[in-house]
Amino acid sequence: CVQPSVPPVPNYKLSMSIPEWLQAIQTYMKMLQYNHTGTQFFEIRKARPLSGLMETAKEMTRESLPIKCLEAVILGIYLTNGQPSVERFPISFKTHFSGNYFHHVVLGIYCNGRYGSLGMSRRSDLMDKPLTYRTLSDLIFEFEDSYKKYLHSVKKVKIGLYVPHEPHSFQPIEWKQLVLNVSKMMRTEVRKELEKFARDMRMKILKPSSAHSPMKERSRGKSLSPRRRQASPQRRACRRDKS
Repeated sequence: CVQPSVPPVPNYKLSMSIPEWLQAIQTYMKMLQYNHTGTQFFEIRKARPLSGLMETAKEMTRESLPIKCLEAVILGIYLTNGQPSVERFPISFKTHFSGNYFHHVVLGIYCNGRYGSLGMSRRSDLMDKPLTYRTLSDLIFEFEDSYKKYLHSVKKVKIGLYVPHEPHSFQPIEWKQLVLNVSKMMRTEVRKELEKFARDMRMKILKPSSAHSPMKERSRGKSLSPRRRQASPQRRACRRDKS
């Protein structure tokens, strides 16, 4: 029989474990396929409110067109909404290879004391990672090691905040609460910064840098991003998946 051209959107069943559910979401994204065309089918403006981005995600499920890394992050958030035990946060990488810089983003996942990721890439080991990593730094170093296989050196890692599970939220996603120049740091130093940040995230004491929070809450060390939010141009957002 002929396979349907539109893959069915996965539905969570109570009998599923969280890792099984995440696997179902990733399988769905792989069925949409990676977008090699050079044409961006969905416009993702990072500064948009979450509610607007969730509308775009709905459109992705209707259109069933190939996607790139940034669209996969938005789609991953949309499909994991309503699972309060699953925390989602963006992880961005800036890498250097053969005289050029590349940008890539995946959706970090934290659940039941373990870290993993969802995403899309040309490379199978630069997208989803199983929910098995004990620490955030273990997950980040796993990506760094994967990049080394392709002779990419990781220059910067940016970690955002947990994305609210409220799909109608007018809050934008916080993409880069922690920015680390990993190429200029020892791994022990990177681990220390990541673990401190991960602990603060789990305790929910970090506030978005765009929020009207007291200064003392925002200046948590030199590695934090500048206070002024900057929306990355779309062009930069998906030159990235060369990796």
